[in-house]
Amino acid sequence: MMLKLFHAGAGFIMVATAATASFFPVPKPDSGKPTKLGGDPATLGGLKPKQGSCGGLQVKANAQAPPKINGTVVENVKVEDDLPSSSLSRSPRTFINQLPDWSMLLAAITTAFLAAEKQWMMLDWKPRRPDMLIDPFGIGKIVQDGLVFRQNFSIRSYEIGADKTASIETLMNHLQETALNHVKTAGLLGDGFGATPEMCKKNLIWVVTRMQVVVDRYPTWGDVVQVDTWVSASGKNGMHRDWLVRDIKTGETLTRASSVCVMMNKVTRRLSKIPEEVRGEIGSHFVDSAPVVEEDNRKLPKLDDTANFIRTGLSPRWNDLDVNQHVNNVKYVGWILESAPQLLLENHELCAMTLEYRRECGRNSVLDSLTDVSGADVGNLADTGFFECKHLLRLEDGAEIVRGRTQWRPKPANNFGVLSQVPAEST
Repeated sequence: MMLKLFHAGAGFIMVATAATASFFPVPKPDSGKPTKLGGDPATLGGLKPKQGSCGGLQVKANAQAPPKINGTVVENVKVEDDLPSSSLSRSPRTFINQLPDWSMLLAAITTAFLAAEKQWMMLDWKPRRPDMLIDPFGIGKIVQDGLVFRQNFSIRSYEIGADKTASIETLMNHLQETALNHVKTAGLLGDGFGATPEMCKKNLIWVVTRMQVVVDRYPTWGDVVQVDTWVSASGKNGMHRDWLVRDIKTGETLTRASSVCVMMNKVTRRLSKIPEEVRGEIGSHFVDSAPVVEEDNRKLPKLDDTANFIRTGLSPRWNDLDVNQHVNNVKYVGWILESAPQLLLENHELCAMTLEYRRECGRNSVLDSLTDVSGADVGNLADTGFFECKHLLRLEDGAEIVRGRTQWRPKPANNFGVLSQVPAEST
C-alpha cells in the first residue's frame, strides 16, 4: 500500500513540476549568447533548459509592446537586446516574483516519500520459522477434517514448580481449556460452560466421571506444547474425550489423557440421558477411534482412617468454583496431593493418574484428603524406585468426592539438587 502511495506521490511531483514550469518559463538565450547571472549559465534549479522544447514560452526583447508614459505610447524608445546583469537583479516586485520557491517544496515532498518507502521496505515480512508459528493468540483451530481441535500453550514462569517443570495442575488446566475451546470453535457453545444450545434449553451440563492421565515427560519453562483433542461415544449416554500433548519443536509425546463425561441436570443435580436433540448436535463430531490411554480397569479401593497420610480441614475458596457453581475438577487434583508425603514429592514425579469422581463439591464443603502408599516402607520414600499411591477425597461426614490412584517415578537426574540452588537467607 505504501508503495502505491509512493507512485502516486511521484505522479503528483511530476504534475506539480509541469505546473511550475508553466508559471516560470525558462528564457532562451538570444543569438547564442546566454544571459549571465552571477557568471553562470542561466538555469532553473541547476537544470539546463532543453533547446527548442519551450519555444512557445520564450519572450524576446524585440517583441515587447511599446512602452507607455502617463497613458501615452512612446514610439521612439529603443529597447536594448542585451540587458546588463544588474538589471536582472533589480527586477520589479510582481505577484509572480513573490511566490515561494516551489523547487524547495517539491524536494521536501520527494524526500519524505523516499524516507517512507525505505522504512516500509525495512519491515520484516519474511516467512517465520516453523517453530515460531505457535498460535501466538492461543485461539486454536480445527484440523483433520474438522474432527480434531488443536491449540498451543507456552509454559509460563508461574506454571512451574521448584524443579523447573510444569505442574500436573498446569497440564490439567491445558486439557480443560482445549476441551471448552473445542466446543466453542465447532460452533456448539451455548450459554453454558461447554454446553450446546440444546443442552442449555434443557438445563443440562457435562460432568467428568473418570479421568486417566499418563505423563511421559513434563515440559519446562519456555517450552511450547501442542494439545490435540477429540471426542467419541462412550456407551449410550456418555462421551469419551482424548488428549494428546506434544512438544511443538520435536514432536515428542509428553502427555496422554482420556476422560468419560456424562450429563447432569444443573437444577436437580441428577444424571440424565443424552436427549436426541443433543445427540444430533454432537454426533457428527464423534471420532471412531480407540482411547489414547489404555483403560485401567483395576478397582479403586476406598480408604479409611488407617491411611498413611491424612490432611483435614480443606475448603474451597470462591475462586475455586466454576460457572456451574461447583469446584473445578483441577482443584481436586491439588487437594489429593495435599496429603502426599513430602519425601515422595521431593524425589519423585507423578507419571500416571486415575481419578473417579463420585460427587460434586460445593462452596461451603469441608474436605479430608487421604493417601496410602502401596507395598512400600513409608520411611524409604527417598529411594529411587517406583511407587504407587491410593487416594481419597471425602467430606467431613464421610461422603466420597474422588477416589484416585497415582504412580510415581524418580525425578530426572538434571532436576536433582535444584532446591539446594536457592540462595540462603542473609543474616
